[in-house]
Amino acid sequence: MNSTMQVRIDRIVEQLDQKKAEDIQVFDLSDKEYLTDYVVIATTLGDKHTLALLDHLKETLKPEGETFFAVDEGEQWTVIDLGDIMVHLMVPEYRVKYNLEEFLSSLGKTAEELS
Repeated sequence: MNSTMQVRIDRIVEQLDQKKAEDIQVFDLSDKEYLTDYVVIATTLGDKHTLALLDHLKETLKPEGETFFAVDEGEQWTVIDLGDIMVHLMVPEYRVKYNLEEFLSSLGKTAEELS
């Protein structure tokens, strides 16, 4: 990971942590065939917290030059497309139900490795 990318990811993680997001994880998918290079997943404290985190990220990251290409906004699960970084903000129930960590960890593994 280059230093610019590391600074961007650190900034995102720091902003989420400051606003009480939990279990923040970063996945490096730059060497995988996936639609983005990095994925950040964070658990929110509830519906309103999910939307508040989105607003906070927009307020703090846009002035620093981050481009929000698309946002799929929902109270239980919000996805933010920053181009080469995708941010998922999820309530605890959705985080467990959809288990993105398992999916992202399995990318690039063979069927034998998965079984």
